[in-house]
Amino acid sequence: MKHLATILVSSLALMAAPAAAETIAITGGKVVVGDGSAPMDNATVVIRNGRVVAAGSNVTVPANARRIDASGKWVTPGIFAGFSRIGLVEVGAVRSTNDTRAADSVFSAALDVQYAVNPFAAPVAVNRAAGVTRAVVSPGTGNSMFGGYGAIVDLGQDSDPITKARAFQFVEFGETGHRRAGGSRAAAHILFRAMLEEARTYSRSPSLFDSDLMKASDAKALLPIINGSTRLMVHVNSANDILKVLDLRKDFPSLKLVLVGAHEGWRVANAIAAAKVPVLASALTDLPEGFEELAATQSNIGRMKQAGVQVGIGMINDRDAHQLRYSMQYAGNLVALNRIPRAAGLSWDEAFAAISSKPAEIMGMGAKLGSLKAGRQGDVVIWTGDPLELSTQVETVFIDGVEQSLSNRQERLRERYRNPAPGALPKAYDR
Repeated sequence: MKHLATILVSSLALMAAPAAAETIAITGGKVVVGDGSAPMDNATVVIRNGRVVAAGSNVTVPANARRIDASGKWVTPGIFAGFSRIGLVEVGAVRSTNDTRAADSVFSAALDVQYAVNPFAAPVAVNRAAGVTRAVVSPGTGNSMFGGYGAIVDLGQDSDPITKARAFQFVEFGETGHRRAGGSRAAAHILFRAMLEEARTYSRSPSLFDSDLMKASDAKALLPIINGSTRLMVHVNSANDILKVLDLRKDFPSLKLVLVGAHEGWRVANAIAAAKVPVLASALTDLPEGFEELAATQSNIGRMKQAGVQVGIGMINDRDAHQLRYSMQYAGNLVALNRIPRAAGLSWDEAFAAISSKPAEIMGMGAKLGSLKAGRQGDVVIWTGDPLELSTQVETVFIDGVEQSLSNRQERLRERYRNPAPGALPKAYDR
C-alpha cells in the first residue's frame, strides 16, 4: 500500500506539472505582433525558455529549434481577456460552483480571488482551445461596493494559474454599487470616501483600529489603493458617474484608476483622455438594460479611441465566466463597424491590439504579456486564418512556451454523441 501511495503521489505530481518549455521556431506564417502594427507575411516567431526571442521577417532560426511550418496560417499572441470571471464559475445557478461574490461574508476589500480560481473548471479548457491564454479575473461585490482583489491568470493546463495575485481592487460605482452602498449615488460616494479615510486611520495605528464600517483586514487591503501601488478597477457606465469617479482623485490623488464597462464613455471621452485613465470597455453594447446606459452605442470604443483614450475590450457581466472567446468576434465586429456611415470602429490592427497588448498594458503587464515583442512570455496561437473571422479555427496554442492540449469537455461530448451507435451510450441513456 505504501508503494502504491508513492506511485499515486508521483503520478498526480506529473499531471499537475506543465511540460518543459523548448526552443520553437514557427515559420512561414502571417505574424501579428499584437502591438497595433500591421501583420507580416512569411514571418518567423522564435520562442526559447518560455519567452519570445524574436518575431519578424528576417529572423534566424536556431539550429536546435523545433520547427513548425505555419505557411498559409496566422500566428499571433494569445488573446488577453481584459475582464472576466473565468475559473470562478462552473454553473452560474449552482451556488456551490459560483465563487464570484461572497454575499454573506463580513469581509469586502480583503477578499482575494487567487484562492478561488479553479484551473480545472470546464470553461478554462474551452476558452484555451479558442486561443485565450491570459485573463483578468475579478470578483463581484457582496454586501459592500468593494469586491476585493482580482488577479491576472493564465489558462494553461497546469495547476498554478496565477500570473499576478492582488493585481487590482474591484469596486462598483454603477447602479449595483449604489444599491450596495445604501441606495443612492450620494451614499456610494460618501461610503467610498469614508472607507478610504478609515484605511488611513488604520495605517496610523493598526493595533487600535476599531470601525463600524469594516474589518481591520479590509482597511489594510485598501492601503495599496490609497498610495497608488495597486490599480483600482471601477465598474461605471453612465457619463455622469464616470465624471464623478474621475473627480475622486481630487481627494485621493494617487488613485490608479481603470474604468471597466463605460457604456457611455464616448460622451465624456475628452475628460477620460485628459485624466489619462484607461478603459476596459464592453465592445458592442447598444441596447440599454438600465438608465445608466441610455446612450450606449457600438461606436463607444471607436469614439474613445479617437479622443485619445487608452482602451481595450472587456466583457463585464457579458458571459464573462464562460465565453471569453467572444472577444475575437467583438473585435472583428468593431472592424466591420467602419463600413457603417457615421459609425466609429477600429482598424484591424487596433482591434487585435484591443484583445492582446492593450489589456496587458492597462493592467501594468505590457512588458511581459500581450504581444510577440522580444522578452514577452511565449503565449502564441496558430490559426487557420484571420483570427477575427468566425470561420477561423485554432490549430496550436502555446502558453509560456509550452504547447497546450486543445481537448475540452464540449469537444469530447460532441464527439461522443456525433454518431451514436446502438449499445454505445451509457447505461443511464438506455430506455
